[in-house]
Amino acid sequence: MASTTTCTRFTDEYQLFEELGKGAFSVVRRCMKIPTGQEYAAKIINTKKLSARDHQKLEREARICRLLKHPNIVRLHDSISEEGFHYLVFDLVTGGELFEDIVAREYYSEADASHCIQQILESVNHCHLNGIVHRDLKPENLLLASKSKGAAVKLADFGLAIEVQGDQQAWFGFAGTPGYLSPEVLRKDPYGKPVDMWACGVILYILLVGYPPFWDEDQHRLYQQIKAGAYDFPSPEWDTVTPEAKDLINKMLTINPAKRITASEALKHPWICQRFT
Repeated sequence: MASTTTCTRFTDEYQLFEELGKGAFSVVRRCMKIPTGQEYAAKIINTKKLSARDHQKLEREARICRLLKHPNIVRLHDSISEEGFHYLVFDLVTGGELFEDIVAREYYSEADASHCIQQILESVNHCHLNGIVHRDLKPENLLLASKSKGAAVKLADFGLAIEVQGDQQAWFGFAGTPGYLSPEVLRKDPYGKPVDMWACGVILYILLVGYPPFWDEDQHRLYQQIKAGAYDFPSPEWDTVTPEAKDLINKMLTINPAKRITASEALKHPWICQRFT
């Protein structure tokens, strides 16, 4: 299937159905490729409302999504530019957000959390191997392939993702979601791939107990907590969590990005490798 911008009209090839979600300049709708009957999710961007900078961001998002092909990343199948609209055709993922699943379950068993974070790490490792930093890892951007138990986790929404050279660190601008921001971003230091690993640490913490490591109603105080790496494992909910799980969180939530665990290292961590039953 073509995954480059084509000049064929979207409406010739695809039939649109109900809305699945919406953003500031875009809407996501279920669609079907008419010749095959295959269903997808179409992100429809109103390009008439976009600034020149937003156009560049859209092109970057499409370029990044075309590059990434991994079972734990929502796949871009087609990118079609028409008068006034741009259509990005993605996998149709029907299991909802990981966020919703955490809320419904309150927290995960260590076996389920390990399996979940392993898939997230696989997706992050694939991004990093391809020179991509996601910058907005959070449970809302992680989708479940289906409603069935043990469904695959898929990383989505590359709207803030950037391209980097190797282990390049630079000031790429302030981007992300408050509770998941790394100390180096808050310090306005040069940053790179390690920001995604910090966010993985926040996600793993949430998976295990259902609440975040850093929290304050006041954003300034929240940022002070993050910069200081001021989190702990309070009783009673952390009492039954294994030392190996806490060790992986500590390695992910390491203030110094140069000493923070990488995705490939985390995939070799005992808590990820040894399957819990």
